[in-house]
Parts: sequence; C-alpha cells; structure tokens
Amino acid sequence: MEKKEKMIKIIKEWVPYVIIIIVVLLVKKYLFTTILVHGASMNDTLKENDVMILDKISYRLKPIQRFDIVVINTGKTKLIKRVIGLPGEHVKYEDNQLYINHKEVEDSYGKGITYDFDLNYLEHETIPDYYYFVLGDNREDSLDSRSIGLVSKKDIMGHATFILFPFQHFGTVE
Repeated sequence: MEKKEKMIKIIKEWVPYVIIIIVVLLVKKYLFTTILVHGASMNDTLKENDVMILDKISYRLKPIQRFDIVVINTGKTKLIKRVIGLPGEHVKYEDNQLYINHKEVEDSYGKGITYDFDLNYLEHETIPDYYYFVLGDNREDSLDSRSIGLVSKKDIMGHATFILFPFQHFGTVE
C-alpha cells in the first residue's frame, strides 16, 4: 500500500509540469513561435539575427494586409518578406514607383532601387485568389516574388511584428 501511495504522490507532483509542457508545445505549434532573421533582404527594417515573434493565429481572424511582414515556408527554408500585392490586384514598379491597379501607391519601406517590372512577366494580369506578391525591403538584395513567383496563402506561416532580441531592436516593427 505504501508503494502505491508514493507512486500517486509522484504522479501528482509531475502532472503540473507535464501540463505546462503540453500547453507550451501547443502554443508554439498553433499560436506563437520565434523566428530568426537570416540575411539582408529586410534591411533596414530587420537586421541579421533579430529574433522575432511569429503570430500564427491573426490571419485566421483577419485578412492579410498590404505592407504586413510575413514569414513564408518555401519547403526548403523560411523567408521573411513584406506583402506588396493582394489577390485581385495588378502590381507594377516603374521608375522606382509602386503602382497597384495602375494607381500610384507610396512604398516607404523599399530600400535601394526597385527595378522596373510588371506582374505580366509572371503571366498574370492580376494576382489570383489566395496568392500574394511579396518583396524584401532591401530591393537590391532579396529573394522574393520577382524570382520565386507569387506566394500562396497556405505557405504564409504568419505575421511577424515584434522583435524580442537584440534588446536595442526590441519592440514592434511595421
């Protein structure tokens, strides 16, 4: 009988820790996780080795917006980019100026020269439903929709808006 009571006591002691571990794993899998910035494609907004929080749930509750910073799963790697074009839109850059549906739109995030291109080079007049056109903020050094094509909503892992580390970059980014 004494062995059974000891076992029950041990189980009762460990149950809270097991529950905490399960909750943390579920939160990390379905709600929030961290992501590490690699490369210079999002300079000056994000720097190499910034640690960010990736919000995995917000896009289930609200639509993806132009200029949101998103994390894309390419299968081989994860890319951090800025949403420029939304479904149903025509995207064009001419003389370093962004045009959405043939209307000039201010793009204050782009660093460097964004060379001329038109969505037609991707063989689309407009962006199809559930797809997005993304660019890195460092337009001269970015692997983005200009080379990988349009990004499916299913490949967008979430919204990255908060830098945790290093502390001199700590806070919300746009």
